[in-house]
Amino acid sequence: MSDRIFGVFGFLLAAFYMWQATQIELSFISDPFGPKAFPFMIGTVLAISSAIIVLKPDTEPEWPTFSRLFEIGMATAVMIAYALFLKEYGFVACTAVAASYLSWRLGSHPVAAFTAGVMIAVGIYVIFHLVLGLSLARGPWGF
Repeated sequence: MSDRIFGVFGFLLAAFYMWQATQIELSFISDPFGPKAFPFMIGTVLAISSAIIVLKPDTEPEWPTFSRLFEIGMATAVMIAYALFLKEYGFVACTAVAASYLSWRLGSHPVAAFTAGVMIAVGIYVIFHLVLGLSLARGPWGF
């Protein structure tokens, strides 16, 4: 029964996601697919996956322990904080903090996790901003 509840929740999330994609305004210069194509693809995959979970649930699902659920909740909280602080503190700082925390929780030593987080943030910044010319959120330090 819990699988079906999870599947229905996923299906509702997919519907909400695709409805939000329809709210994206198109500019007068657009590629053939437009900015709505990628969110629709993700929503479709989520809807299909959720429908499969509803139609073919696991007979004996194994749910994570409380400590694992807490870890998942903390990772979710970090990603929400990332989205909230991105505009104020900038892409590089927020990405470094989020990637460091997630690397640490995935089992890296704290120093290695911090190093990986900083390298991930700087590497993505270099590729997307400096090489590809895409604009990323600037923080108080100008990057």
